[in-house]
Amino acid sequence: MNKVMRKITLYVDADACPVKDEIRLIAGQFNVDAVFVASYASFHQDPESKWVYVDQRKEAADLYIVNHAFPGDLAVTQDMGLASLLTGRGVTVLSIHGFEIEESRVPEILHRRYLAYKSLHAGRKIRGPRPFTEDNRREFSEALTKLLCRLVH
Repeated sequence: MNKVMRKITLYVDADACPVKDEIRLIAGQFNVDAVFVASYASFHQDPESKWVYVDQRKEAADLYIVNHAFPGDLAVTQDMGLASLLTGRGVTVLSIHGFEIEESRVPEILHRRYLAYKSLHAGRKIRGPRPFTEDNRREFSEALTKLLCRLVH
């Protein structure tokens, strides 16, 4: 029986993604289609990449990615709620810091997020994210390259 191999698509939750240039470059090296999904508020001309613009509703980009990604595809996001939906559907998820989000770790990650929100709503200060550095860019690029080597070859 012939099994047709489907080409991997890399979906990017692009509104606040700091590694779009790295994704564009690395995906191109692997001949992987990268689809950047963002709200209309982020619209800009980019003839080098495929962009999909969605409504400005809070979860519109997430819903687009969930509805279009297939098992075996790849997504880049810093949204752990979106990551939990995708990993459960067989989509490989990479954080902007270069960490692969594994389905088995999702409950722990979501629980930590819940505790942080609970503290915030109780009036406690929580530490925000650290500034994104050149080291973070390099780590992400290395992780994406290794991941695509594993998935594409």
